[in-house]
Amino acid sequence: MQTTPPATTSTKRRVPLWDNARWIAITLVVIGHGILPLISEDDLAYSVYLFIYSFHVAVFVTVAGYFAKSGPPNARSLRQILTDIVFPYFIFETIWTVLRWVLGGGFSLDYTTASWTLWFLIALALWRISLPYLVLLRFPLLIAIAISIGAGYTETIDSTLALSRTFGMLPFFVFGWKLRQWQLTGRWLALPTRVAWRWRAGAIALFAAVLVLMPIAIETWRDLKLRRFMLYDESYVAIGYDEPWSGAIRLVLLLSAMLFSVAFLVLMPRRTTWFTAFGTATMYIYLLHSFVLFPFRETGILAGEQPFWVLPAMILFCIGISVVLSLKPVRRVFRPLVEPRARWLFRPQPSTATGTLVLPPGAMPPLPPPSAPEDPTAPEAPKPPA
Repeated sequence: MQTTPPATTSTKRRVPLWDNARWIAITLVVIGHGILPLISEDDLAYSVYLFIYSFHVAVFVTVAGYFAKSGPPNARSLRQILTDIVFPYFIFETIWTVLRWVLGGGFSLDYTTASWTLWFLIALALWRISLPYLVLLRFPLLIAIAISIGAGYTETIDSTLALSRTFGMLPFFVFGWKLRQWQLTGRWLALPTRVAWRWRAGAIALFAAVLVLMPIAIETWRDLKLRRFMLYDESYVAIGYDEPWSGAIRLVLLLSAMLFSVAFLVLMPRRTTWFTAFGTATMYIYLLHSFVLFPFRETGILAGEQPFWVLPAMILFCIGISVVLSLKPVRRVFRPLVEPRARWLFRPQPSTATGTLVLPPGAMPPLPPPSAPEDPTAPEAPKPPA
C-alpha cells in the first residue's frame, strides 16, 4: 500500500554571515560616533575615524538593501514600514525634542529635521518605497549613482527629511539589492575554507593599505575636507567645492566604499559566533547608543588634547555599549519604543462601509468570530472518528 509522505514545514533559516556583518557594522557606527569628539586634536583618532567612515555606513546601507523587497508592496511590507521605521522615528524624535527642552534648550518639535542618528530611519523608509520603482529601469545602480552625484550639485537638497543623505547614499542601497540578484551568498558559503581565505587575504591587504594611508596623508585629508564628503549631507558648494569636477570626488568615494563593503563581507565569519545573535538587535543599538554617548558629545568631556589611552579606551567602551544594548533584557524593556506594534492605530476592518478606502487583503489579521451563547436544544456536534 502506498503511503503519503508526511508534510514538512519549511522554516526560514538565518544566515550567520549576515548577522555577524550587521553587528560588527553597527558596532563600528557606535565607535565612529564615540571617537568623534577626539578627531579635532588627535591625528590618530581622525585617521581611525576616516578609516571607519570609508566603509561602515556603506556596509550598513548595503546590508539593508540586500534584504529589501523590490516587488510590488504587499500588506506585510506596508505595515512593516510603519511599525519598523515610521513609528520609531516619531517616537525617538519626540524623545530627543523633550530631552533638549529639559536640558535648557527651546522646545521645537520639528519632524522634518532628524535629530543626530535618526536620519537613517527617514532614508530607509524612502529607499524601501522607491526601490520597486527604481528596479523597473534597466540600469538601477548606474541611475542611483547618477542621482547621488547630481544631488551634490544643488544646494536645494539639504538635510530636510534627510534628502541629502537619502540621495547621496542611494547607490549603496541599490548595490545591496544587486548583490542579492547576483546570488553571491550561496556561492560564497559553498567555497572551501582554503579558497575563502585567499579572498580574505586580499581583503585584509586592502584594509591594511587604507589603514596605513590614512595617517600618512592626514593633513591632505583635512585640507580636502574628506570627512564632510563622507557624510553625504552637504552640497559640494557648502563643503567648499564649486568646480564642475566636484562630483568626481563623490564618485570615487562611492566606488571605493562599495569595494570596501564587499571586502568587509568577505572577512565576516561564515559560522555562528558568540556575537551572531546580537545581529538581530541592530536597530536597538542604533537608536539607543546615542543617548549613552550624548554626554560625551555635548559636555566637552573629551574636548581638547587627551592622553594616548583615551582613544583605545573609548573604542572598548563603544564595543561594550554595543554588547549591552544587544542583550535580551535591554530589548525587552525598550521594545515598545523600538518595535512598537501600535495595533490600536490600524483599522480593524479591511475596508470602509462605502468602499471608499480599501486596504490590501490581509493588511490586518482577521477578527475572531463573535461567540454565541450555547443553545441547550441544539444537537451535539459529531465527534471525529478515533
